[in-house]
Amino acid sequence: MAEWSAWPAPAKLNLFLHITGRRDDGYHELQTVFRILDWGDTVHLRPRDDGRIVRHGDDLAAVPEAADLSLRAAKLLQSEFNVAQGADIRVEKRTPAGGGFGGGSSDAATVLRALDAVWGLDAGVDALAALGARLGADVPVFVRGENAWAEGVGERLVPLALPLAWYLLVDPGVHVPTAALFQAPELTRDAAPATISDFASGAPLGNVFEPVLRCLEPAVEAAFQRLSRVGRPRLTGTGSGCFVEFATRDAAGAALAGLPPGLRAWVAAGAARSPLLDALAAWPPQGRRQEA
Repeated sequence: MAEWSAWPAPAKLNLFLHITGRRDDGYHELQTVFRILDWGDTVHLRPRDDGRIVRHGDDLAAVPEAADLSLRAAKLLQSEFNVAQGADIRVEKRTPAGGGFGGGSSDAATVLRALDAVWGLDAGVDALAALGARLGADVPVFVRGENAWAEGVGERLVPLALPLAWYLLVDPGVHVPTAALFQAPELTRDAAPATISDFASGAPLGNVFEPVLRCLEPAVEAAFQRLSRVGRPRLTGTGSGCFVEFATRDAAGAALAGLPPGLRAWVAAGAARSPLLDALAAWPPQGRRQEA
């Protein structure tokens, strides 16, 4: 039987998030900056000869198969490229559900890129990103693996070189469905479009979902109040996850140590690029290269 391989599925932050309008198809026009982190899930894969895609884990009932983006990604890739092989999939979860850290989207992107390597398809990044867009708006940025300015529904990406930074992250532990947030009457849907120059100059670009979530969820408001004592708290994505940016690891660690007990909080570094790209560059392992 083939061996398992392990692949990083890094989390992300939205350093700001605007809605600038609504499209004819009903989707909203967004602007954001995606920041890849050095922390996230790990996807374990093992090829199968029987063509089956099988997921493994201790709590599979928590995510129905139809909603499992990792499973859907594998089946989509298999179908699009007529792959006879199958795969076993096990996701080692660290990113909290509903936090806005992109865990499910990153898992799906890692499955696409890693199975492309494991199955020997060489489909190309553009083709894999296009498949990812069919799974979710955040998947393409994880497929490409670069920090990026994003527009549209998140599919129009411009790579950005971001300075080294560390982030104090907090998970308030609540999950408000994204559809409900988009329907909130107080949501700002016509923000003035920003530019990359605005972002680079440090203009105060916020997250339009922040006031909505702070009003709806007392746990989010409490997290913001506590984080405001150590810096400027921000919301990531449409989830409840909050963060504060620091220039050094020591400063982030000191802020973490000063938080009151009871908060799920940790520190992660911003990555120059996705660690998944490094794992792909090292594939296949040396032993398999020699065998080939």
